Amino acid sequence: MSILQAINTPSDIKKLNLNELPQLCDELRNFIITETAENPGHLGSSLGTVELTVALHYVFDTPHDKLVWDVGHQAYGHKILTGRKECFANNRKYKGISGFPKMSESEYDSFGTGHSSTSVSAVLGMAIAAKLSGNFSRQHVAVIGDGAMGGGMAFEAMNQAGETNANLLIILNDNKIAIDKNVGAMSKYLLHITASPGYNRTKNRLWNFLSGKNRNNPRPLLRFLSKIGNGIKGLILRGSNMFQSLGFRYFGPLDGHDVMHLVKILQDLKKIEGPKLLHIITIKGKGLKMAEENQIVYHAPGKFDPDTGEQIENSDVPLPPRYQDVFGLTVTELAALDPKVVGITPAMATGCSLTVMEQQFPERMFDVGIAEQHAVTFAAGLAVDGYIPFCNIYSSFMQRGYDQLIHDVALQELPVIFCLDRAGLVGEDGATHHGAFDLAFLRTVPNMIIASPLNETELRHLLFTAYRHRTSPFAIRYPKGRGASTLPLPPMRELPIGKGEIVKEGNKLAILSIGPLGNQASKAIEMLQQEGITPALVNMRFLKPLDETLLHKIVEHYPFLLTLEDGACYGGLYSAVSEFITQHNYDNKVNTIALPDRFIEQGSLSKLYAEVGFDAAGIAETVRQIVCM
Repeated sequence: MSILQAINTPSDIKKLNLNELPQLCDELRNFIITETAENPGHLGSSLGTVELTVALHYVFDTPHDKLVWDVGHQAYGHKILTGRKECFANNRKYKGISGFPKMSESEYDSFGTGHSSTSVSAVLGMAIAAKLSGNFSRQHVAVIGDGAMGGGMAFEAMNQAGETNANLLIILNDNKIAIDKNVGAMSKYLLHITASPGYNRTKNRLWNFLSGKNRNNPRPLLRFLSKIGNGIKGLILRGSNMFQSLGFRYFGPLDGHDVMHLVKILQDLKKIEGPKLLHIITIKGKGLKMAEENQIVYHAPGKFDPDTGEQIENSDVPLPPRYQDVFGLTVTELAALDPKVVGITPAMATGCSLTVMEQQFPERMFDVGIAEQHAVTFAAGLAVDGYIPFCNIYSSFMQRGYDQLIHDVALQELPVIFCLDRAGLVGEDGATHHGAFDLAFLRTVPNMIIASPLNETELRHLLFTAYRHRTSPFAIRYPKGRGASTLPLPPMRELPIGKGEIVKEGNKLAILSIGPLGNQASKAIEMLQQEGITPALVNMRFLKPLDETLLHKIVEHYPFLLTLEDGACYGGLYSAVSEFITQHNYDNKVNTIALPDRFIEQGSLSKLYAEVGFDAAGIAETVRQIVCM
């Protein structure tokens, strides 16, 4: 009989005997594999946390006890065990459940976590709030993994937490990989702890003793362990334990796939007050052979055969190149031309295709880990000494490096080239990952050049243009997904900075577009021409500097203007054109199609485009409404 079938909330898990938990884990893992094979999502991370998820909900009293997952794509098992099993088939789908923990979705989601390294700060705030309120019965647990411990915010939070007596438990899910392989000194340090034979032998003896016949009265043993822990770890590891130096009681490392042992350890840790860190070792993709062997690919593999793990290709028809691949190939070409070209990414080497450059010029490609702030200032330091850094950061993650972009780059007029991947709507990852704000927040910064290509060919030309510019910061934003043509990419050429172009002349109304949405506008114009409506299409290309010469020409010929941008409706192209109209005392009517002033949820791009009017049909309908007024 299926155990999982009877589990609807964590209270159902607590009714099980301890020896039934391994079967529940097997069924939960198979459920995740079966569901994500058909409905793609973040597979590998959630497979690695199955035993931990079951143990946490078996031991702790959620949602009274607060449990925060960092990064949230580890939490599929958590969602399934907390009342969302029946609707999990709609995970990441339009109007379905979010692929990440979301407070408004469930009382069991204590904190929304789509970006990394936030859990320790959030849990510490909750623990301090409980203390101030006199709520001493509540436990506070953060699960941090997939490279998130390397993020600076996690260290900032631990630095404060160690100075408090807040009742919190940090579980370090150490699987040695984020999306790409973990990098940096933290990864090496964790490997050193994990691999120390002497430490592991001593740790196992102590924990076996603690979990043995004296288990009913563990306090003397815990006091004993507390007194000798620092000394033993320091002697065996020939140095202090970093976590204990920060004021945490450190336990581990231990096998994160032994659910029965995890339960026993967590039950013991509940009795210890103050900040604690439990270090567990897990395998990303656990239980699916191909996911274990190809952890980068199976972080989010798309559709696959649940029995074999083989990925299912969608089509044999030639497809246009992905924007990220055009970036990777072009930057690698530039690196071959100029030894001063360097590439930088915060833990997204595969996602942004800087792996292409890494293969040919490994000494000039830098994966700095989940550290966007550092990535920006690191790029600034390289630029000071004459290097040409292409700093690739996903648009929504660039939000984390905004102060550094202003203070360390733009203020000092350093020629860092920011390549903002995943700009605009990104689809199933939803509100936490949509690149909605970069046009608006970049436009306010002095000395910035901001551009967005109409297609993959123009991206190639803009990268070359930024390379040749070299006198100020230059931001190029482009979307997730594929370009517009299967034709071979042309040779690189330099584009005039701050200049757009008229793609198609028309009558009465001009569509002013920035970025790839101009391709949707072209389709809309083809539809409208059959109705006798002939709008013009202008590829603005640059948001800053704005092509005012072109704008003067447009506003003098077209009484109606429609701006089109895959960014927030305030602060971007619509605002820039409206300000231009006001400044020069024109009386043109300006309308816009942009992201509305609300957060857009998850869903396929086609459905999200239809919702906000970005598709050809939506653009055509907006044009009809304007010209028929």
